Amino acid sequence: MARKKDEKSMLLWIDLEMTGLSPEEDRILEVAAIITDWDLEEKATYTGIVKVDEKIIKSRMVGEFWEENRESYEALVAQNKDGKAAATIEKELLKFVDKHCKKATVYLAGNSIHQDQKFIEREWPKLNKRLHYRQLDVSAWKIYFENALGKKFLKPENHRALDDIRGSIEELKWYLKTIS
Repeated sequence: MARKKDEKSMLLWIDLEMTGLSPEEDRILEVAAIITDWDLEEKATYTGIVKVDEKIIKSRMVGEFWEENRESYEALVAQNKDGKAAATIEKELLKFVDKHCKKATVYLAGNSIHQDQKFIEREWPKLNKRLHYRQLDVSAWKIYFENALGKKFLKPENHRALDDIRGSIEELKWYLKTIS
């Protein structure tokens, strides 16, 4: 499945950990990004911690999800003190994308990536403008395989950005291998 080295387009895999799922009320806490080629080989990796007001964390990171994922909750809260401003993280991400994608078309990729893009649109509009309007959403494959074929990829649910992206890439590789 090898492709020529000077790709005109690249995949920017992003996973965000947020205080919740509402782009209007919640904030990004953690971001991981991996750039791959179309063979799904990692070319570069970025991680960042966004500093979020503690009042937002305390008011938004409540409920059943956070109770069930206590380890992730505690790790995200603990690292918050080392975070950077959202604008700084956006600048770093843009620099990362420009360095590794040059002038290539950049497609956003991930699981349920449309939800992450809502946060990107709101918090990082310059990065959002750099992305193509089309996305590679692994969730579409998941829905088809589970419902039409009765096959399920078991991915660990760590709820940490970098682990989640690598899981999504492995998941897509599994789907492609299954149909080839």
